[in-house]
Amino acid sequence: MMEKQSSSSTNPTNSYPAKKEPLRVGVLGFGGLGQAAARVLAPKQQMLWVAAADQKGYAYDAAGLNPDSCITTYRSQGSLGYLEPAGVLSNQTIQDLINQASVDGYFLALPNLPNTFMASVARQFIEAGWQGVLVDALKRTSAVEQLLELQDELQEAGITYMTGCGATPGLLTAAAALAAQSYAEIHRVEITFGVGIANWEAYRATIREDIAHLPGYNVERAKGMSDAEVEALLEQTNGILKLENMEHADDVMLELAGICSRDRVTVGGIVDTRNPQKPLKTNVQITGRTFEGKISTHTFTLGNETSMAANVCGPAFGYLKAGVSLHQRGIYGLFTAAEVMPHFVN
Repeated sequence: MMEKQSSSSTNPTNSYPAKKEPLRVGVLGFGGLGQAAARVLAPKQQMLWVAAADQKGYAYDAAGLNPDSCITTYRSQGSLGYLEPAGVLSNQTIQDLINQASVDGYFLALPNLPNTFMASVARQFIEAGWQGVLVDALKRTSAVEQLLELQDELQEAGITYMTGCGATPGLLTAAAALAAQSYAEIHRVEITFGVGIANWEAYRATIREDIAHLPGYNVERAKGMSDAEVEALLEQTNGILKLENMEHADDVMLELAGICSRDRVTVGGIVDTRNPQKPLKTNVQITGRTFEGKISTHTFTLGNETSMAANVCGPAFGYLKAGVSLHQRGIYGLFTAAEVMPHFVN
């Protein structure tokens, strides 16, 4: 992918991890995923959660935000803008937060509805002259392709952007890239996921994105569905969404990394919106031919006890930390979860 190497890479004083204080982290979007991100960050010593934004407001505190206070305020009043004393109501929350907050990196826990939304957010950071690390958990191939069109602008702006860094794409894509090293040729990569949540309303945007993959639906139709229409659909399916041959960016990410062509990658799974138990084990299978001519399959399976939120937010912040390492070396541009190893956040 596009990158820029500055002279700072030859200066030991600028190399990672020279910066010992916690990384200042922001979260854009405060639905189910954003709230989970806040809880994941709470015990971390190497990251300090200082900023967050929703549609109606934002909160910023250089000393750190309290997850319980933020979540309580958001759920009771509908926006972080009402948080005392750190909240600010706004009609342009992302732009205002960029201008007000001192942040090393942002996790974009935003719904990509419409499909052009994440690219438009990236453009806001570029136009604001902001420099730092951005991480997303994008799903759709076409959404990642839109970011690919911005890679030169991201590089020139001094932004290190990590895309597709959730569970799938993300954790499972990276596992596939690593497992592929056993083979001389990759025949297929099959990703199968099981997601269980007790109440779909806790992850409204995520469920709508999943609905957009169903036969007869698309992003525009899913975005326009009312909560009542979503509930009616889930009533028809007994709360189960069966997803096959999804448009998932694992394919373009593995192709860009030189692992295999995108037509050899398939993604599908089952989402149970009424039960926190996973309906099936999440796994990735990588089948290929070894240099000895043998055909074999590696399987990487996630533990059933790990939630969707854990498998998305954990890798996202691991990739954010890796992105900071690149950024502090003067390496900017667009990278995917299949190109860079995440760093563990203590």
